[in-house]
Amino acid sequence: MTVFLLAILIFFIGLYGVLVKRNLMKIVIGLVIMEYGVNLLFVLIGYSKGGTAPIWSKGLAEGTTMVDPVPQALVLTAIVIGLATTALIASFAVRIYEKHGTMDVRQIRKLKG
Repeated sequence: MTVFLLAILIFFIGLYGVLVKRNLMKIVIGLVIMEYGVNLLFVLIGYSKGGTAPIWSKGLAEGTTMVDPVPQALVLTAIVIGLATTALIASFAVRIYEKHGTMDVRQIRKLKG
């Protein structure tokens, strides 16, 4: 139970970074931290204490506890998609800096054009 709370805490730390920080790169880092928290939570949901790898074999006893592989597969997919979206968001932040000369969200909102 403690591990689940820590994963949720990681998510909320990232949410704090997204909501409070004004620098675009810090907001991107907050989004990445939120993603890591969600991925960790999904992996923890699929984990079973004392579970073995989900590979059926002849010597496997009846009623053996196994780890659920579906959340792990979903997290692997989410990591790849998250990497692509993080690169895209970071490139947007760099282009905004090149155009406006600042990464402060408050100053960018004031600009027009």
